[in-house]
Amino acid sequence: MRTDSLLRLRNRHFFGLDLCVLLLAAYLSCALRLDRLDLTPDWSAFLWVAGLALLVYPPVYRASGLYSRYWRYASVGDLLLVIRATLAAGLLHSGLLLVVLPLILSASPAPRSIPLILLPIMLMGGAAPRLLVRAWLWRQQRRAHSKPQTPVLVYGAGEAGVQIVQELTRNTRLGLEVVGFVDDDPHKQHLYISEVPVLGGRAQLLELVRTYGVGQVIIAMPSAPGKVIRELVDTCRSASVQVRTMPALFELLSGHGKLAQLREVRIEDLLRREPAHIDDQAVRAMVRGKRVLVTGAGGSIGSELCRQILRYAPSQLVLLGHGENSIFAIHNELLATIKLGSTPIDSAGASHSNGTGADIAQTLLIPVIADIRFPERIRSVFAETRPQIVFHAAAHKHVPLMEWNPVEAFTNNVLGTRNLLQAAQTAAVERFVMISSDKAVNPTSVMGASKRAAEMHVLQAAERTGLPYVAVRFGNVLGSRGSVVLTFQQQIAAGGPLTVTHAEMTRYFMTIPEAVQLLLHAAELGKGGEIFMLDMGEPVKIMDLAQDLIRLSGLEVGRDIDIAVTGMRPGEKLYEELFLADEEYRPTRHTQLFIAAHASSQPLPDLESIVHLGTIAVERNDQEAVLRTFTHLVPEYRPQAVAGKDQTPVRQNTHARHTAAMLSNPDLNHLNMATDKH
Repeated sequence: MRTDSLLRLRNRHFFGLDLCVLLLAAYLSCALRLDRLDLTPDWSAFLWVAGLALLVYPPVYRASGLYSRYWRYASVGDLLLVIRATLAAGLLHSGLLLVVLPLILSASPAPRSIPLILLPIMLMGGAAPRLLVRAWLWRQQRRAHSKPQTPVLVYGAGEAGVQIVQELTRNTRLGLEVVGFVDDDPHKQHLYISEVPVLGGRAQLLELVRTYGVGQVIIAMPSAPGKVIRELVDTCRSASVQVRTMPALFELLSGHGKLAQLREVRIEDLLRREPAHIDDQAVRAMVRGKRVLVTGAGGSIGSELCRQILRYAPSQLVLLGHGENSIFAIHNELLATIKLGSTPIDSAGASHSNGTGADIAQTLLIPVIADIRFPERIRSVFAETRPQIVFHAAAHKHVPLMEWNPVEAFTNNVLGTRNLLQAAQTAAVERFVMISSDKAVNPTSVMGASKRAAEMHVLQAAERTGLPYVAVRFGNVLGSRGSVVLTFQQQIAAGGPLTVTHAEMTRYFMTIPEAVQLLLHAAELGKGGEIFMLDMGEPVKIMDLAQDLIRLSGLEVGRDIDIAVTGMRPGEKLYEELFLADEEYRPTRHTQLFIAAHASSQPLPDLESIVHLGTIAVERNDQEAVLRTFTHLVPEYRPQAVAGKDQTPVRQNTHARHTAAMLSNPDLNHLNMATDKH
């Protein structure tokens, strides 16, 4: 039969086919009941059985929706529908034939076993034609779109791997043929899963690649740590085999990926860690039905915060930011999410909004363009929106730029945070969470000192109110604006070289979804006055990061692209510190969250007096006085880098030399005199 003829089949054709099958089933059931080799039925019984079946089966099929299906795309659900409809019709037919008619006719017109013979014949006769149409068309489409198939190995024989195999089997246009699974679980090896063999473990990967002529390896483990990803990528690279992966668990949780979605391996895959167990219910209970405000909502962290907060269905989400374009973008994105009623899924395919699209459909989005440096504007926003929870992500974060612009760092990071806290206390905000930085530990940069000063304001507000006002520190996030990864990618696109400031420089990295997930849990854990530190994993050499990015781009270091060491920039350290020398980090019930006990409980300086003097310096644009203010606010702040003996002083400008001189006389009265000298 030609494919175009099958495509013209309609449900009226299936109706006629069902009538023929009914007559044949009635004939066979009566003939088989008599156990005659010539299949001659009891014609009287046949007429009763067939006539009653014609009166019962078609109406039941129609009522069940069997004649409103497009059988070209028949599925397991459609098969179950055929079974349910046939069983319902069979029960009704049996009841009429064996119960109702004997009462009317005073005798049964047919043997009682005939309906039991008729039913399985109808089950096969009803389902087979429809499924055969689906199977025939699928086979023809495979032939029409077939092309040379590339042998593929799937690493991970779990649920994600099975979904990948099913997708590749359905979509032959991709030209990928799965020859087997690779899984380290010995209980799965040498078994078949979804008709695909589990050929061995990671140790046998290279051998399997060569044996089966594999052209691509797919990593189907959203929770695989970076160490495993790196090992697989290195193995495949040595065999000139392409590697693809699926989104990491935190991408799935934040809605940035789909379980069966494949992509090239990215640098964050090489750095990913094993995901911690996350108490989503606790975060949902904190956010659901509350009025939430996010500052810096258009930034990398702020926008991801908004995405993840929305899936917990707050009653109101205020998107506050200074840049109108970024606020416009995230507002439109969230509006589309609400309109579609979409919610992110986890690795098991489960929704995380405790709900449906109807839940987030009730969330009111309020975009606000405002500068946190203007206290009156912030107070009016808080008075109008009455937030119950505030996430403060707005900040200047670029270390070298803040070295050259300390006034901006002070006004935005310090005064802006103070303005928000004052407005929050006036508006009776129940919970305040400030996003801080690991650069606030023993800061050598203006940015780090400004973040530590902002932390102090949060601690003071928590002490004054007794409310859960907390700060959360973490390191660099991959993919954020100004991220070294984005810089490297731009340099690769331009043909290089990649610029690294020091061959031994290391940093801690997290993905944005992962950092925000942990940030939300820190917010839920906070009781008031804590400084939380996220477990940043192992530090990564920037030089190694540059080399990995070059290789992931299919290039070779030195042959295609060079790496140039340019020297450290103002405010930079060789490595970031997570602890002060005498600082105690207490664990929480979350394995990747700690409390910086010393930083959370140390005596607070005379914040108001010092910040007031800094404000005067800002009004006069006196950068030297602003820097002196930082030295009094943050005693451990050292303007010259001292983290490693290889490091040289990075400040050579005029205000830095003045600051270094003032460090030898950090007297508050001296600072006061300095600000009044004009």
